[in-house]
Amino acid sequence: MSRPAGSGPVRAVDPARLHRRVLLACLALAPAILALPARAAETQAYSAQAFAAAQKAGRPILVEVSAPWCPICKTQKPILAKLGEQARFKDLLIFDVDFDTQKDVLRRFDARMQSTLIAFKGETETGRSVGETQPEWIESLVEKTL
Repeated sequence: MSRPAGSGPVRAVDPARLHRRVLLACLALAPAILALPARAAETQAYSAQAFAAAQKAGRPILVEVSAPWCPICKTQKPILAKLGEQARFKDLLIFDVDFDTQKDVLRRFDARMQSTLIAFKGETETGRSVGETQPEWIESLVEKTL
């Protein structure tokens, strides 16, 4: 096989040099890759339409009944946020129900107190808790959504 005219001499590729170039390219791209947000659980205000759509899609769902004045709710929120960052809960959808203003939703879920957590796997309720603040117990409830 002939080479095109003017292509110059053939050089052997130095494996160490090639390895170094690939490593430098990877290091240059690392900040951009690390800056991408990790997919986490999504939290949104409850709406009947969004809840029904999530159930029909078979998504893992947690209904969180909370009130801004509730100290237990304030303890639960960071626990749920931390769980939501875990890869296994990346598809979890958390619906926040306001205890003070969404009385019709409370009746729909038969939730009588703030700090109520209700787990669903698609259309099936898989568990609930009221007033729970132990991270391990909340995690075991959220696992029932998977």
